[in-house]
Amino acid sequence: MQRLELALEAARAAGGVTLQFFQGDQLGTVTKGDGSPVTEADKGAERVLREAIGEAFPNDAILGEEYGEAEGASGYRWILDPIDGTVSFVHGVPLYGTLVGVYKGDEPVVGVVHMPALSETVYAARDGGAWWIPGPGQDARPAFLTETRDIADALLVTTALEYFDPETGEDVYARLADACKRMRGWSDCYAHVLLATGRCDAVVEPTIKPWDISPMACILAELGGHLTDWQGVPRLDGGDAVLTNAHLKDAVLGVFGRAARA
Repeated sequence: MQRLELALEAARAAGGVTLQFFQGDQLGTVTKGDGSPVTEADKGAERVLREAIGEAFPNDAILGEEYGEAEGASGYRWILDPIDGTVSFVHGVPLYGTLVGVYKGDEPVVGVVHMPALSETVYAARDGGAWWIPGPGQDARPAFLTETRDIADALLVTTALEYFDPETGEDVYARLADACKRMRGWSDCYAHVLLATGRCDAVVEPTIKPWDISPMACILAELGGHLTDWQGVPRLDGGDAVLTNAHLKDAVLGVFGRAARA
């Protein structure tokens, strides 16, 4: 599929831009209106993505975190996050990624999560399966989800406690931690990579934007997993997200239900 090939190529190229800045002292960091950091690497990487898409598919629409929306007439829409995990990036931690999702109408057709500093990539295309490149020089192998069925046996990942609502979120966090076997914070999109490669069972995101999770709709659809908001609606724009293997969606959502009624 041409758009998958371009998404992989462009994500790697954009990731290469980030590596020119990573662990350096010239990040050019500023704070956006929502309090999150943005660097020259974010902007440069998104420009590389947009230029590649514009050259190959000039009629496709694009939504990116740094440069907003560009309309298109083809019915395809690219959703881009040049650096997901900018906090990790600016602190020299390699758990950040370049994310590319492609949609035809509302249908996810391509998803790429590329971890530039780890040379690790998870990707999928509709009806083409989901694939994992574990590291440099390694061939793609099938991605996979765990078969964990009981939340009491599950390893659940979330980015950080600080993203939960300070008035109600700590109670939700405590309920989740009590319900599962283990709960860990392994940073932004790397948590999604862990889910799609059988290294955790579910991910809970209390604060999310569409570009933070856009690739995972296609990846999880190919693997038989689930991506919803906290109300159980499959969407990117709900402001929060639950990502699970094939078996744990209802159990994780049930924790939110009990919290809402408490």
